[in-house]
Amino acid sequence: MTDPAFTDRFLTDFHEVARIGATEHQGVERQAATDEDRQTRDWFVAFAQRHGWRVDVDGIGNVFATVELVPGAPAAVLTGSHLDSQPRAGRFDGAYGVLASLHAAAEVERLVRSGHAEATHNLVVVDWFNEEGSRFAPSIMGSSVYAGLMDREEILAVRDIAGTSVREALSSIGYLGDAAGPTDLAAYAEIHIEQGRILEREGIAIGAVDSSWYTQKLDVEVLGEQSHTGATAMEDRRDALVGASRVTLLVRDICAEFPPGTLVSSVGQMTVEPNSPIVVNSRVHLVADLRANDPAIVQEARDRLVERIARVAEEERLDITATDFDVRPNRYFPQEGIAVQERVANALGLSMRRVQTMAGHDSVALNTITPSIMTFIPSVDGVSHCEREFTTDEDMVQGVRMLTGVLTELVGGALDGVSYPGTAPEDAR
Repeated sequence: MTDPAFTDRFLTDFHEVARIGATEHQGVERQAATDEDRQTRDWFVAFAQRHGWRVDVDGIGNVFATVELVPGAPAAVLTGSHLDSQPRAGRFDGAYGVLASLHAAAEVERLVRSGHAEATHNLVVVDWFNEEGSRFAPSIMGSSVYAGLMDREEILAVRDIAGTSVREALSSIGYLGDAAGPTDLAAYAEIHIEQGRILEREGIAIGAVDSSWYTQKLDVEVLGEQSHTGATAMEDRRDALVGASRVTLLVRDICAEFPPGTLVSSVGQMTVEPNSPIVVNSRVHLVADLRANDPAIVQEARDRLVERIARVAEEERLDITATDFDVRPNRYFPQEGIAVQERVANALGLSMRRVQTMAGHDSVALNTITPSIMTFIPSVDGVSHCEREFTTDEDMVQGVRMLTGVLTELVGGALDGVSYPGTAPEDAR
């Protein structure tokens, strides 16, 4: 028996949070550990406190709200996403998952208290720190530290382009805590907009993620020589920006050398120095992103790029280094978690299909330490990381109902004893 008003409360809260850091074209800008990020965290904490939930902040800025369903229960089900955003981003990415988790958790608590559901585990809602990785690289930072995939002290020392460290930024907004977060997990569940066109194109309500793509980045440093744009002869110039421009095109064009749809790539960040109108630039730093379902494709593309980048360096008389970083293997979600989603979708009368995620998510990190579930709802036009990102209220509400059903099963022990998979497909069977 679901309270019919709880989805209305969700929509009211979702659109209220979307006003924090709002841009003129209905997007948001709430980069990690900025004041706008602090405001959304404060909103999260206030919601939890109104419901009587305990709030903890860990040593990398993750915020946990504990719903005690079973006093003394050793294990907890974790659910959530992230409230930080890319620059001039959409208002759905990440925030939808956090708001959906808060409201689904409140509804699960009501069902358990009223005797309409049984629980053997407590429930914890989380806002992960710096999933986006726009201000501080790499992405998926808070959940990766929590899962033991990244070292906390190393991550706290990471600095943004202005020289501010993660430690300093979190301290400045009051969200560098000392709690541990839940230490014994029964399962993790996350819901997110698809950021792709599959569900919308096929008219399907729910996507059950069964695996993630292989990802790696190249950190590229291009060094030339600063000189006068007017007085320096063309043959004497060592223009780092010219070299970086050629590298950018190489990164884009490499995809055409592989079967269509099997490889995606881009240069997503570039820093130019000294960036003056009348100076030939001496240094450019850029980050190239390569992703495919097949790791061999990424490796082959990477090797070809490194070889061609070396030729650019020679031809332009530049020093260029390309360093591998943020390499993430394929991850496979447990089949038992897919089955939970199938049962819930069927009970709600929602169509569902299996999908892969090409983007990274906190669930991918959590799936290394506990059986995890990742659910998608449709994205209009598949657009994301921009102000035009959009998902309808109807699809969001269906997702909240879906997550409520999933969490109800999980707190009842639906994934107890399930081993979480590794990096080989056979581990997922």
